[in-house]
Amino acid sequence: MVLDLFAGPGGWSHALTVLGVRDIGLEWDEWACKTRAAAGQLTIRTDVAMYPVWPFLGKTSGLIASPPCQAWSMAGKRLGLLDQPLVHQAVADLAAGRDTRGKLLAACQDERSLLAAEPMRYLHALNQHGQPEWIAMEEVPDVLPLWRQYAAILRSWGFSVWTGILNAADYGVPQTRRRAILLASRTRTAEPPPPTHAKAAEPESLFGPGRDQWVSMAKALGWGATDRPVPTVCAGGGPGGGPEPFPSGSRKTLSDARERGTWKPQTGKVLQSRRKGAGWTKRHGAREDLSAHTPAPTFSGEAHRWSWSLRSNNQSNATVRSIQEPAGTLFFGHRANECVWVAEPSGDTTATREEQPAPESIRITAEEAGVLQTFPADYPWAGNKGQVFGQIGNAVPPRLAAHLLAPHLGKTLRPDDFTLAA
Repeated sequence: MVLDLFAGPGGWSHALTVLGVRDIGLEWDEWACKTRAAAGQLTIRTDVAMYPVWPFLGKTSGLIASPPCQAWSMAGKRLGLLDQPLVHQAVADLAAGRDTRGKLLAACQDERSLLAAEPMRYLHALNQHGQPEWIAMEEVPDVLPLWRQYAAILRSWGFSVWTGILNAADYGVPQTRRRAILLASRTRTAEPPPPTHAKAAEPESLFGPGRDQWVSMAKALGWGATDRPVPTVCAGGGPGGGPEPFPSGSRKTLSDARERGTWKPQTGKVLQSRRKGAGWTKRHGAREDLSAHTPAPTFSGEAHRWSWSLRSNNQSNATVRSIQEPAGTLFFGHRANECVWVAEPSGDTTATREEQPAPESIRITAEEAGVLQTFPADYPWAGNKGQVFGQIGNAVPPRLAAHLLAPHLGKTLRPDDFTLAA
């Protein structure tokens, strides 16, 4: 079997499904487990730190882990940063067969910090049976020193190991998400998969195959260049069902006008988008079949006055990317981390901001965020807004995961294995 620790909503699992392989995931979060169940993925709902290893001994060919890494987190009060030496100590002790987690946990500022050491508990036990054959681990870039500690131990056990930072955009993910990766194998040389994409397209040469240009948000979401894309208007309510962070009264007015057929795009208000060819839209929080509806409104010249971008959060240093580029790293969980679509006057307009007020900012929908992570548009996310966005932000992009796993499984990943836009 392939064992997936901290399996989340199924980023690694969906990648394996595309490659024709199944895993069994260990996950604690209730809503991530419900998402996995709806996606047909095998899951044990459990605390990875408490679950015994013996059921997997002699049966595990591959181990995957994307553990929470509070000790390396740049968010919140960052108390976990003080726990880094304790995490390194736990890894060293578990690799030697000494379980000192209880003592070390008592000294931690954040009780979740030691979870980053849990994969070593499983690896030490499995290694006694000559398993697993391969390992793949992923986390935020600051975790790289911990991966290097793991690598040194695994090499002493006979593994070939590679660690480093990879950019998901280099593998066809419409997001410049940088991640620390560990790849290890008993049977082949561990190395990163060759990139398939680059910031600028590269033609084939004597040195190897060419690379496509990074996938833009517009391409991933199916927003064509000729029908100026406009984000979806969704019902009010912030993450977790809380207050709407953006003015909602104007949304209701817009929605009512649209229903009456009196809405006019010339006002500069946000347009209701219908994802091209997807067959559904987000309206009042529910999916609605568009097949029986009239075509979407024709965008007038006024709609072309605006150029849409995605803002990664509400902070002053937030990443803002045009829809013709990949997104920045998507992360959610705190109100300041909400990703929103914003509009700016395009270069072909002479109207001033006063003459033509900009549309309001619109929060990205779960479907859009999931697609930018390379999940299918109809992936069965479970939970309220906050729970769903948290799952999406924490997941490994399946397309990146598939590139990492394919060589270990003897599989070939085809360009059309992940269709980002309907």
